[in-house]
Amino acid sequence: MSAEPENPAESGGESTLTVVLAGAVNLAIAIMKLVAGVITGSAAMLSEAAHSVADTFTEVLLLTALKRSARPADRVHPFGYGKERYFWALLAAVSIFASGSMFAFYEGFSTVFGHSGEQARPLVGYLVLALAFALESVSWVQSFRQVRTEARTENRTLWTYLRLIDDPAPKTVLFEDSAALVGLVLAFAGLGLHQLTGSPVWDGLASIAIGVLLACVAYLLGRTNRGLLIGRQADPAIVYGVRDHLAGAPEIEAVVDLQTMLMGTDQVLVCARVDFDDALGAADVERACVRLAGELTETFNDVTEVFIEPVPRTDPELRATVLARYGEPNRIQYPKS
Repeated sequence: MSAEPENPAESGGESTLTVVLAGAVNLAIAIMKLVAGVITGSAAMLSEAAHSVADTFTEVLLLTALKRSARPADRVHPFGYGKERYFWALLAAVSIFASGSMFAFYEGFSTVFGHSGEQARPLVGYLVLALAFALESVSWVQSFRQVRTEARTENRTLWTYLRLIDDPAPKTVLFEDSAALVGLVLAFAGLGLHQLTGSPVWDGLASIAIGVLLACVAYLLGRTNRGLLIGRQADPAIVYGVRDHLAGAPEIEAVVDLQTMLMGTDQVLVCARVDFDDALGAADVERACVRLAGELTETFNDVTEVFIEPVPRTDPELRATVLARYGEPNRIQYPKS
């Protein structure tokens, strides 16, 4: 993570543009797919319509997340509302599964095991799918461009950046747009095989495959937002940077414990227990704490709150607590989930 200051407004503006563009595209595509699904009688096409409706609702939830999480701290929420972005993003993941995936499964199994009508005017379906693919590509390019640019800014690979990202909006849009493009290919295959073989089973199987795809995307996004919502550790680069900065302070003999938590996008809480030089007086320790807190917030733009607690490093209970958390001294691991 780069320690160079970033403009949060610019980051939020980029995410807002990505979400708004995706929402407008998905709404237009949902209407086209619904009309084509009614005309052709294709289960896969109707499943794709439900997919786009779910994606549109997802963008509304993400816009809500961006707006509500930007509210300043107050008496009731002294650390701000940053985590609200994770709550609404989690609801977005649930909506993808509840509306898109479940409807696709229903249409698919009804077609495979139940009665299905005859296929009509498949050309309409092909044209709508082609147009939808072109429109979805526009949204996908925007979301991919944002994620790739931010990954390059932090000198990370795309996958590493997606694993460590603390803003769920661009990741959600990228994943759902990628799933949308794959879903369109599946719908095209189901529509084509139905026309070639005359069997609606292929159309139903395509719808089931779309349901599986959406369920997988919903699970991945849900797991990401769950980790962020319950309080994930900060970026490892920030954790190690903060530790090294404190350890290098002349007043500090040892960093006994260091805990960090994401309080929202670009908002990190730091709690450090350090062993100060015993020769320092109480006033010296107080001034050192204030100075170090200011240095950390200035050096690491994401660090917004710092608490420094003076402790003796030889305390057995504290040492046992640290060992139980990290396994060995000075070892800070990043969770994979």
